[in-house]
Amino acid sequence: MSNISIFGLGYVGTVSAAYLADKGNRVIGVDVNRAKVEMFQEGHSPVIEEGVEELMRKGVYEGRISATVDTAAAVLDSDISLICVGTPSQANGSLDLNYVERVCEGIGAALATKQDYHTVVLRSTVLPGTTEGLLLPILEQASGKKAYRDFGVCFNPEFLREGTAIKDFADPPFTIIGSDDKRATEAVTNLYSMLDAPVMVVPIKVAEMVKYVNNAFHALKVTFANEIGNICKQQGIDSHLVMNIFAQDKKLNLSPYYLKPGFAFGGSCLPKDLRALLYHSHRHDVNPRVLDAVLESNRRQVEIACDMVKATGSKRIGVLGFSFKAGTDDLRESPVVELIEYLLGKGYQVSVYDKNVSLANLHGANRAYIEKEIPHIAQLMKESIDQVLETSEVIVIGNNAKEFKDILSKLRDNQIVIDLVRGVEGSLASNGRYQGICW
Repeated sequence: MSNISIFGLGYVGTVSAAYLADKGNRVIGVDVNRAKVEMFQEGHSPVIEEGVEELMRKGVYEGRISATVDTAAAVLDSDISLICVGTPSQANGSLDLNYVERVCEGIGAALATKQDYHTVVLRSTVLPGTTEGLLLPILEQASGKKAYRDFGVCFNPEFLREGTAIKDFADPPFTIIGSDDKRATEAVTNLYSMLDAPVMVVPIKVAEMVKYVNNAFHALKVTFANEIGNICKQQGIDSHLVMNIFAQDKKLNLSPYYLKPGFAFGGSCLPKDLRALLYHSHRHDVNPRVLDAVLESNRRQVEIACDMVKATGSKRIGVLGFSFKAGTDDLRESPVVELIEYLLGKGYQVSVYDKNVSLANLHGANRAYIEKEIPHIAQLMKESIDQVLETSEVIVIGNNAKEFKDILSKLRDNQIVIDLVRGVEGSLASNGRYQGICW
């Protein structure tokens, strides 16, 4: 069991204190608000949350919960400090980090007189780069010590919902620890050893970003459901029944599919059906702003790819994979075709290869599409990867066909890869000769 000091006796700090004490840890609550400290000492919760008051009373009665306004005393009497202070929004959308700064200054000053290794864990929601760019320097300056040598630093985001916080604490989907410090990571891992959930140790900025991704996606889901509801209401359609059916699909709708950063969507379904739904909505005087923005955002991803090619300064471009998805010959509304057409219009010399797209093998709609809509691109098609590599300075990976995964081993010294789908193996260790569109 651990000796824990928790800084900030608001919602997250109080729930954390109540739950961790109930699991046998000794918890010291720390806050500048003496009223909150007194409530803690008396076994009362300063926040309204089901189950917390009972755990608080139990923790105080059993001698596992105490509270103080004395930062130094709390740090010296604990092994781990959890920073749970608020980071309120300012008028321009930035975060007010004054509370985090003050707590770090106080903890750092206490660490200056402490001999034992101490782990500082930031749980407050902060933007990526804050832990390493703000918290860590303040702790080092105030303590006169070196992080990861004399004390540990981690970022450990919380995922608690008001009204179900105790349940969420006890049954999380995962525990994320952002740190490069083995001792600190072990201390935080042990802190959550009672939980039946995977522990993910990741770089600090990844841990900071995950919190924002979660909340942004939750906000997007609420807005998406509301916009669908508005469209349904105009036609007397039961929107709750529609969305209940939608949520039954765990293979695609509620799943990792479509949630991997990469290139724009295309094909014969998504663009067409989204345009039709938007037309239908506007015809019924419903303006779904999120759905309206999807196509524009999708177009922007193509523009980003064009800008990346332009930034190389090279004019000879090879495109590997230009059907909208690997394993298909469908070129209808392929964003890679749009990229190729842009490059041709700007005077680039382009060669393309896709083993699934060959005029000799195509039939029906796809052949007709090539011959009628993009005959100029058909003339650029090569029979092999090697033919494309031979004439190109920049190689664009347009879909994640398996035959492109080892492309880096085939490059000449002057060639660059721009990967639109993260389909290349070893891509993150290629010394600047590899560029991902959004990684």
